[in-house]
Amino acid sequence: MSKMLSLNEKAKAVIEPLIEKPESFQVAVSKLESGATLIDCGIEAKGSVDAGVLFSKACLGGIGEVLVNSFPACEGSTSAVSVAVEMAVEALMASQYAGWAIKKGKYFAMGSGPARALYAGEKLFEEIGHKEKSDVAVLCLEAREYPTGEVVEYILGKTGVSAENLYILIAPTASIVGSIQISARIVETAVHKMHEIGFDLDSISGGAGAAPIAPVAKDDLSAIGRTNDCVLYGGKANISVDCDDKFIRERIESIPSSSSKDYGRTFIELFKEYGDFYKIDPLLFSPAMITVHNLRSRSAFSAGSLNMDILRKSFAS
Repeated sequence: MSKMLSLNEKAKAVIEPLIEKPESFQVAVSKLESGATLIDCGIEAKGSVDAGVLFSKACLGGIGEVLVNSFPACEGSTSAVSVAVEMAVEALMASQYAGWAIKKGKYFAMGSGPARALYAGEKLFEEIGHKEKSDVAVLCLEAREYPTGEVVEYILGKTGVSAENLYILIAPTASIVGSIQISARIVETAVHKMHEIGFDLDSISGGAGAAPIAPVAKDDLSAIGRTNDCVLYGGKANISVDCDDKFIRERIESIPSSSSKDYGRTFIELFKEYGDFYKIDPLLFSPAMITVHNLRSRSAFSAGSLNMDILRKSFAS
């Protein structure tokens, strides 16, 4: 990652409108006892579509495009998130990927955003080979409760920034911002799956994708089901790579969610059956459709298909 590129500084610029005009985005901004800034995007605040877009851009470290547009293909959702990134490793793996499990006392949240690149404590960063240095940290949490003082001190210790330069965005899964930011992970989900099945991250240059936005569910567990189904059954991604065609042909059918033994049921059905998120087949976590463009040969390879029947069932439950 270029030393000139500061994901945290770019993300800070993205969230400035939330801080300056919170009422316009239906978010709430407060200073925590430590001095850190908390931006509530869906717990006590209502949140909004525009807040969801900015939350998603912040997750991408300020170097990805996020748009909300129409999605007429499925009853229950008339909107979709479209995402485009050119610097896949930086935006997706070093920033957006929710790889920081923040556990302190009874508090738990999944952390994403560029603050991860300051901490760089995940094994993934050994492969990325980058630990960012910045005076500012932007962290995005998917959680139902505000972080405790102990949690904030833990985050400060791992990121190395002063409290007044720590910005924490938070939204529960069952919120409009939660629905948007999870569907906005469509490209990241594809790249992560490709990495898991053998693609070199250095060979992946960028991508674009779209996924429907789940209607806000009655509780977070139901929301986890709907939002995952939006990606697994309604999401499609296009990824640009530079490698051998043979390598792509041998793996293309393993990328979409249909490659999983658990494909064909709603996520909430699977969760109830297994009783544990981590017992669900990891091969399921990928877009419904994938197209891989090989920049070396100028060829394109596709696999998977949308499954609107499952998505409709998910939204109706």
